[in-house]
Amino acid sequence: MQSEQIAAPRSPEVDSRVAALRRIAVIPAFNEEDSIAGVIAEIRAADPDLEIVVVDDGSTDGTSDIAAEAGAHVVRLPYNLGIGGAVQTGLQYARDHDFDVAVQVDGDAQHDPAEIPKILAPIIEGSADLVVGSRFLGEGEYEPPVTRLLGIRLLARIVSLLVRQRVTDTTSGFRASNRRAIALFAGDYPHDYPEVEGMVLVFRHRLKLVEVPVQMRLRGAGESSITFWRSAYYMLKVLLALFVGLFRRYPTPQEEK
Repeated sequence: MQSEQIAAPRSPEVDSRVAALRRIAVIPAFNEEDSIAGVIAEIRAADPDLEIVVVDDGSTDGTSDIAAEAGAHVVRLPYNLGIGGAVQTGLQYARDHDFDVAVQVDGDAQHDPAEIPKILAPIIEGSADLVVGSRFLGEGEYEPPVTRLLGIRLLARIVSLLVRQRVTDTTSGFRASNRRAIALFAGDYPHDYPEVEGMVLVFRHRLKLVEVPVQMRLRGAGESSITFWRSAYYMLKVLLALFVGLFRRYPTPQEEK
């Protein structure tokens, strides 16, 4: 009796223009041992040839070991730098290893790696240097707490005025950068409010910013610590940071010289 052959699982189809690029997923992670393996597996399922670097931002749990066991390259920071420092470390890795494009994916599983092609499309079409996945374009189901939503909308209006184009999701960490944006952020990346200030930084350096609609998930565990007063305090600090940033001189990335 002939043994039955089991067909190998089909790899997802990757746009030939994307396949021609050296691409990497940057995952900033702090104490994400419960979700990091699943995030890596989803990225592999979406694009098996997408390299992955996990920047362990001073975790005190097993995040680094689990990420390494899942096949990702791991950069361990000696202490917690915060999201800005972790993302910049990942983009420095992308720059130093000569990647064409870097995709930022959070380690808490809020971002759906199946949507990576959406945020890569404007880059491969040459219409953007930085692409931001927006939860508020299209018909998304993402519903953050009211206080957070009000803050996001207010920031979006202010940043839209500063960058002279409409933006809807200034706090989204689901992003893709081409070589110019990688060089910019590897050299100078805001550490306190990186997503918000990063949009202004892109405008100041005359790079192209594009938003695309994406679906995002809410955190599966834990309760939000966002309260009205904390949201108000956060807004005041972000607005101050944006104001200071308007008068700050930025270094010129190597690729722009």
